[in-house]
Amino acid sequence: MFLNRANAKIAKAMAFKNNWDGPTSGPKIAAQKKLIVVIASNLKNNSVLRVSKGVQEAAAVAGWEVFVIDCWGVDNKHAEAFSRALALKPNGIVLAGIDANEQPKEMNAANAQNVPVVGWHASTRVGPSDGLFSNVTADPKEEALIASLLGVVDSNGKAGVVVFTDPASLYSQAKSNEVVAVIKQCRTCSLLSVEALPITTSPEKMPALLAALQQRFGKKWTHIIGVNDSYLDLLTTPASMSLLASSKIQTLSAGEGSESAYQRIRSKSLQIATVPEPFGQQGWQIIDELNRAFSGEKASAYTTPAYLVTEQNIAFHGGDKNTFEPNNGYRAEYKKIWGR
Repeated sequence: MFLNRANAKIAKAMAFKNNWDGPTSGPKIAAQKKLIVVIASNLKNNSVLRVSKGVQEAAAVAGWEVFVIDCWGVDNKHAEAFSRALALKPNGIVLAGIDANEQPKEMNAANAQNVPVVGWHASTRVGPSDGLFSNVTADPKEEALIASLLGVVDSNGKAGVVVFTDPASLYSQAKSNEVVAVIKQCRTCSLLSVEALPITTSPEKMPALLAALQQRFGKKWTHIIGVNDSYLDLLTTPASMSLLASSKIQTLSAGEGSESAYQRIRSKSLQIATVPEPFGQQGWQIIDELNRAFSGEKASAYTTPAYLVTEQNIAFHGGDKNTFEPNNGYRAEYKKIWGR
C-alpha cells in the first residue's frame, strides 16, 4: 500500500501542468516609481542569483528600480546589509535566502518605517509569517516528501537512507525532518544517519566521510538525500564518485534545481532526481506581492506545486536550458493583473 501511494504521488509530481494556477486578480501596478532593495544571502548561489534576476526582470516591467546587496555567504553580514538597505529609504525590501527570525531588530525597524519585507526562503512557512508581508517559497515539506518517496520507490521499498542537511538553516532542517518522517513510515526502509554539514563544507572532506559511512552501514546504505543540490555538488570529486559508484549508492535532492543537477540527471551521472523551484517565476511573484503590500491588499501566498525532475521528464519545462521554467505563461498572467 505504501509503495502504491508513493508511486501515485511521484507520478503526479512529474506531470507538471501547463495551465496557470496562480493568482488571476490583484491591484494594478503602483503608478509611482518604487525602489526595491534585494538583500541576497549569496549571489554565487544559483538559486539566489536566479531569483534576484527574476525580481529585476519583473521590476523593469513595473517601472521600478532594484538595488541588490550581496552578503557573499557570510552570515554576520546580514544585519549590516539590512541596516544599509533601510538607510536607502526603500519602498520595499526582499530578503533572499536569509532567515527573517535571525534579524528581529531589523525586521522591527522595517515594520516601524512601514517598509514591507517579502522573503524568499526567509521562513519555513509559505505566505505571511515571521513579520514578513509574505514568504515566497515552495513548501519545504512537500519537496522533501516527494524526494523521500522517490528514494523508497527507487529501492523497491528497501531504501537505506543517509540525509545531508544544513544545521544553520531552519528551512533546510524543515526538509530533513520531513525526510526522516517519511522514511520512518516505510516499514521496510532504514533511516541510517542524518549528517548535519555546513553548506560551505569542502568537497575534499567528503571522501573520508563517505568512507566512514560506508564502513558503518555497508550494503544497507542505498541512497543519499540532500536537502538541496548543493550537497550533491560536494560529491563530484573523482574519489567521492568512485566510492558511490562502487557501492551503487544513488543520490537525489529535495530541492533547488541547479544547472549542475540537471546536467547530472541528464548524463545519468551520480544524481537521479531533483525537486526544482521556478526561480524566475518566484521573482515575478515577489514583485506582485510587494505591489499588493503597496496597495494595502493581502498577500496572494501562492506557491507552485512540487515538481519532480528525473531523466524521464527532464526535456520539459525549461529542462533543455537546465532550469525549471514552467510553461504556464506566468509573465503574461502577472502583466494582465498589473495592467502592463
